[in-house]
Amino acid sequence: MSRIGKIPIVIPPKVKVEVAGKLVSVEGPKGKLKLDLPPRTRCTVENGRALLHRDGDAPRDKALHGLSRALVWNMVKGCSEGFVKKLEIQGVGFKAAVQGKVVNLALGFSHPINYEIPDQVKVTVEENTKLTIEGPDKMLVGKVASEIRSFYPPEPYKGKGVRYVGEHVQRKEGKTVQ
Repeated sequence: MSRIGKIPIVIPPKVKVEVAGKLVSVEGPKGKLKLDLPPRTRCTVENGRALLHRDGDAPRDKALHGLSRALVWNMVKGCSEGFVKKLEIQGVGFKAAVQGKVVNLALGFSHPINYEIPDQVKVTVEENTKLTIEGPDKMLVGKVASEIRSFYPPEPYKGKGVRYVGEHVQRKEGKTVQ
């Protein structure tokens, strides 16, 4: 049996989980999320707990059992607490600003970069260099953070670029003249 898949998910009082066939819907104060369960997995809700079951003992079924449980747990946690990723921009003249549903990035290129923020994700900028990305969907928050970081990943010589808060960049020594 999957060790992760058999752990019940405790549903907080402010979150509502509904199951209709293979569709799991979670609604809470931070937002609404839906998930289509993989084949040969099913979900039941009873006594304020969600349980995931699988039909079959093939290795793929066991893997999807644990995956399904993790995805549903992330949905419950995201709708109750939300997920946060923080980025910091380092470099002279590098800055960011939010205008409506667009993040404007000045990263040393000849043109500004405009990144459109998806629905259910909130981006805030502090001190022009610190970005906070929040939302109920863990995958979407991570995707937005990685796409913003991909515009100018931290480079190893001067350390300029967009990095996650707490990310360590291995610095290299530059060329020396003989």
